[in-house]
Amino acid sequence: QVQLVESGGGLVQAGGSLRLSCAASGSVLSIIAMDWYRRAPGKQRELVAAITTGGTTNYADSVKGRFTISRDNAKNTLYLQMNSLKPDDTAVYYCHCDCVSGYVRRDYWGQGTQVTVSA
Repeated sequence: QVQLVESGGGLVQAGGSLRLSCAASGSVLSIIAMDWYRRAPGKQRELVAAITTGGTTNYADSVKGRFTISRDNAKNTLYLQMNSLKPDDTAVYYCHCDCVSGYVRRDYWGQGTQVTVSA
């Protein structure tokens, strides 16, 4: 099994910055890709940013140029640097891992961390 623990959420004013972290622990055999999703009140969950083991990144149009995803492969830790935050970024942010554990590939999710951006 793989456990994902997020941290770094909180309350920030518009224009401010936050850095989210997601640490993967447990029986992690390999990580195919790790992503950040978010779910805003009344909206569907959406992909915010993704990164492969090789470092290829992908971002939602709404966050391009403001958010940066990165990964420390040695520590199995995922980061999301969020700059120029807007009230529309308010959501619960979830870490997701396409991981192999016990030679079984599956999806794992963190518990979520709340990000609130005030106007």
